[in-house]
Amino acid sequence: MLEWLRWFLNRLGFVMLERDVEAALVAKVKKLGGLCEKFTSPSARSVPDRIVSLPGGRVVFVEVKAPGKKPTPLQERDHERRKALGMRVLVIDTKDAANAFEG
Repeated sequence: MLEWLRWFLNRLGFVMLERDVEAALVAKVKKLGGLCEKFTSPSARSVPDRIVSLPGGRVVFVEVKAPGKKPTPLQERDHERRKALGMRVLVIDTKDAANAFEG
């Protein structure tokens, strides 16, 4: 029942889901001329959701969350490991943040 209500409220524009934020990010990256690929790893559950490749050789790992949600401790650890290697890692949790993404 709760899932149906969430879907209904989302269709009316009252609730934003993670997939809505992710769709906005994919559209923005495409507009920038880049690729926004789904990132999955069979050996690690904590990897970021998307690898964004942008013109000029820029690569950004993006964790997409529903508004107000935070990364899990395992995800935060993975983000810190990637940052220590010099990678850029972002957490995006709103459509506005996705639309403001510039890489």
